[in-house]
Amino acid sequence: MTYVERDTYGIYKENGKKGPGPELMGADTLIGDHVHNLADEHLGDIKEIMLDMRSGKIAYAVLSFGGVFSIGEKLLAVPWSALQLDTLNKQFRLNVSKERFESAPGFDSNNWPDMADQSWVDGVQSYYDAKDA
Repeated sequence: MTYVERDTYGIYKENGKKGPGPELMGADTLIGDHVHNLADEHLGDIKEIMLDMRSGKIAYAVLSFGGVFSIGEKLLAVPWSALQLDTLNKQFRLNVSKERFESAPGFDSNNWPDMADQSWVDGVQSYYDAKDA
């Protein structure tokens, strides 16, 4: 299901005029979106969007891959600035190989990292070669 199909408020509705998307998008419509790399390999799905409450910006998308019905899945925090919206295919792109993505530092739903810890932030930003937006 794409963000267009999850749009219960008509944010992305084609009605002859330009709406708020994709320049502004509803966060809940992005949960579940697929993330592919530039080779069009499926990397994972967006499970959560993390907001930096001090800056008011999106800090990370938490992606999941592997597992069945959330059992055994690996979660990864990907800096929002590392993702690019592919409006043609209604999904996100991440410029990383599948092997590198699968080797990325991750966590499970019972053991979330301290995402406010600056050393953790620096490590994740560096891993994805992301710049603070």
